Amino acid sequence: MAEESAESTVTTAATGESLLDKISDKLHGHDSSSDSDSEKPSLSSVKQKIFRLFGREKPLHSVLGGGKPADVLLWKNKKVSAGALGVATAVWLFFELLEYHLLTLVCHILILSITLLFLWSNAHTLLHKAPPRIPVFHLPEEPFLEIASALRIEINHGFAALRDIGTGKDVKKFLIAIVGLWILSIVGSWCIS
Repeated sequence: MAEESAESTVTTAATGESLLDKISDKLHGHDSSSDSDSEKPSLSSVKQKIFRLFGREKPLHSVLGGGKPADVLLWKNKKVSAGALGVATAVWLFFELLEYHLLTLVCHILILSITLLFLWSNAHTLLHKAPPRIPVFHLPEEPFLEIASALRIEINHGFAALRDIGTGKDVKKFLIAIVGLWILSIVGSWCIS
């Protein structure tokens, strides 16, 4: 029984090697009848011969993270990819060509939704429909107090650093502050048109 499984393993290994040899011969344009066994490439040389863009070792689908995002980027699901492209084009049209701003868009969406809720809640008696169920939100106080405390500590550290710079005790901090503010002013001039 052990001899039969050893023979089947040797047979499948020989078949797998001959299959890989045939594939590599087809890829390289060689005929397997003219090659001898000593000149046939091994499995590692076949793997090295596979051309991947930018020298990657993994397929592009796995480089992009696999799953649905990679499928969308590689257009494997054409409807979802076309929808994503359409939404991106509409966003580009809104913000670039029509010079629409994000804050304006958010405000208009909120105005529309509040108007619809107001009209629905006042018209429910005329339409004999149930009024809209708007949930009640209560934000806990503790996280905001912790954020305010952490922010207060950071602001105090900033004031202490400004005091050190202003008193002339640390030239290095002074130069870093000047360069940082200068770079920030340049970036700010790029953002505001």
